[in-house]
Amino acid sequence: MPATPAWPPASTPRLFLDRPLAGGDIVALDGAQANYLANVMRLKGNDPVRLFDDRTGEWLAEVAESGKRAITLRITDKLREREAVPDIWLLFAPLKKDRLHYLVEKATELGVARLQPVLTQRSIVDKPNPERLRAHMIEAAEQCDRTALPTLSDQVKLPSLLDGWPTDRALLFADESGGAPIATVTPGPAAILIGPEGGFAGEERARIRAHPAATPVSLGPRILRAETAAAAALAAWMALFGDWR
Repeated sequence: MPATPAWPPASTPRLFLDRPLAGGDIVALDGAQANYLANVMRLKGNDPVRLFDDRTGEWLAEVAESGKRAITLRITDKLREREAVPDIWLLFAPLKKDRLHYLVEKATELGVARLQPVLTQRSIVDKPNPERLRAHMIEAAEQCDRTALPTLSDQVKLPSLLDGWPTDRALLFADESGGAPIATVTPGPAAILIGPEGGFAGEERARIRAHPAATPVSLGPRILRAETAAAAALAAWMALFGDWR
């Protein structure tokens, strides 16, 4: 007897919708999302689509009507609940465009809960575009099967960040001058602080190290680019304390 094909197929398109979803909903799409489904993926009536909303989880929908500029979906079944997100934040100095987009994409794929831009003395970008960063987060979540998006916080200056730091969250400082292995960190809510392309200024490093919540951590014997350091630190934390265990 032939095996029953998996449903929905692995090739089913997957989209984020910024609205609460529920079974039986009729969803009308236009613009880029409609163009993607109708003209790029060439979906027709009853073809499946996977949807998630960062609120209720992931849903299966089917095409009810399809045109060149608009498409209507009918939500049929709930596939899974919204994922439990490990309590890890990534704090980063804004980088040049391509490297910043890489950092945001990989952090989203790795399962970070919050992204926080931090302005430092050697930051070479004044302020990243939050709409563009959110678009990269959404695209990464669509591709890597996440059902939750990271929270994107407003940019803050480093002194203000340290002054207002919550007492119940560890601040893991990825210090290129050295620190303890991440494996020695106490499990619990944490944030990883990554510096700018030129590194932290000396007075900034001293102030971070003096903070009661801060623990300098080492990312190995080599000097890493900021975006590489972010991915490496998150991967190490996820393997030790997150949902990779």
